[in-house]
Amino acid sequence: MADPKGFLTTPKQLAERRPVDVRLRDWNEVYVERSLLPIITKQAGRCMDCGIPFCHNGCPLGNLIPEWNDLSYREDWTGAIERLHATNNFPEFTGRLCPAPCESACVLGINQDAVTIKNVEVTIIDKAWDRGGVTPQIPERLSGKTVAVVGSGPAGLAVAQQLTRAGHTVVVYERADRIGGLLRYGIPEFKMEKRHINRRIEQMRAEGTRFRTGVHVGEDITGQQLRERFDAVVLAAGATTARDLPVPGREFKGIHQAMEYLPLANKVQEGDFVEPPISAKGKHVIVIGGGDTGADCLGTALRQGAASVTQLEIMPRPSDERPGHQPWPTMPMTYKVTSAHEEGGERVYAVNTTHFTGDEDGNVSELHLVEVEFKDGRFQPIEGTERSIPAQLVTLAMGFTGTDVRNGLVEQLGVELDARGNIDRDAAFATSVDGVYVCGDAGRGQSLIVWAIAEGRSAAAAVDKYLGGKTALPAPIRPTDRPLVV
Repeated sequence: MADPKGFLTTPKQLAERRPVDVRLRDWNEVYVERSLLPIITKQAGRCMDCGIPFCHNGCPLGNLIPEWNDLSYREDWTGAIERLHATNNFPEFTGRLCPAPCESACVLGINQDAVTIKNVEVTIIDKAWDRGGVTPQIPERLSGKTVAVVGSGPAGLAVAQQLTRAGHTVVVYERADRIGGLLRYGIPEFKMEKRHINRRIEQMRAEGTRFRTGVHVGEDITGQQLRERFDAVVLAAGATTARDLPVPGREFKGIHQAMEYLPLANKVQEGDFVEPPISAKGKHVIVIGGGDTGADCLGTALRQGAASVTQLEIMPRPSDERPGHQPWPTMPMTYKVTSAHEEGGERVYAVNTTHFTGDEDGNVSELHLVEVEFKDGRFQPIEGTERSIPAQLVTLAMGFTGTDVRNGLVEQLGVELDARGNIDRDAAFATSVDGVYVCGDAGRGQSLIVWAIAEGRSAAAAVDKYLGGKTALPAPIRPTDRPLVV
């Protein structure tokens, strides 16, 4: 146990964020990095080293949280990163982006503030990079087997790294111009600077993983060609079919999917543009969707100099405390204030968009909404609550509905889809086609980064067994596993 009295004597303290007026002037991450270490060692000491650590169950990766909390408290950073890497390929990603279901399952959280597990995790990996403790793990021998991985998001990178370390020759195909999937172009720079992706990619290259960017699998190379060239194929292309908003006026210019808007802002940071082709500068911006992607749009619009930003959500405002019907250790739906919400904008709950109106040039100018209540199994408009708000840029951040089948890959491979439009798979992540596997959002549906990495690791174990008859790779989850969320 780290500090036997830590949970009694040390209050919860989060890592310090840079002042809002400072961080809105740039795209750097919001945290003051030099403030982390003295805070983290004390916070790690709050861990009680529970006899039954429910944080293990809350984390799909099964992270050995009490172990690396103890090592962090003792400032044994070498031991801490060894235990962290034992279950997680990319803790610098999850430590920044995961909503931390482990903290919701923390035993201390029953009657106190939970341990700041996520802050400890990201400090361990950042120190490991700074100290040269993250090095390529090159396999001792090659198997002679080849694997194609379609998609370079967290699931694709995890399965690729695991299979490469098992001795297989792995080629990752990515349709974008850079590796990283949604990590690269869906996550704003202020949440995760892309240098973290770049150095992981260099580690993976040194280990032997090969990357092919700008390749539209299904168009530039067919599913049949993949099966002919490789001994196994893993589909990790995500669930990229965005949910649309079919209301009158949707055709006006200035209404975009979040994943049309966010990547362009990231491309500016990559040096591809001086100014983004879609910008919020000087505009009244409406973000439809109250989740993390909506918050990303909010923070991006504020940095681009929006005149105003309003975030709309059809659900009622969540409570500040854990609801009674979502008891510990489930992950509760509570009111969250992200770093982007600290920076400005207005949040409006329990409203539904009825239609848009535009100007004579075909540009959106107003969004019309109505307040709603959940009644008789659906959201019902409340009479007399209709109103309009100015809208010169609208981003739709309402989630994704399933696998994108437009490029023909699903049809070419002949894999079956499930009732939700995701690629169907069995308990070993295998599709209906021999030698073709699926992991991440492409099979699971829209989910969390920690689930994507866990599925990538588990799918890698299944593919390794398929290719060699046995495997020593860990498999933390099965496709049927679900998070502790009600």
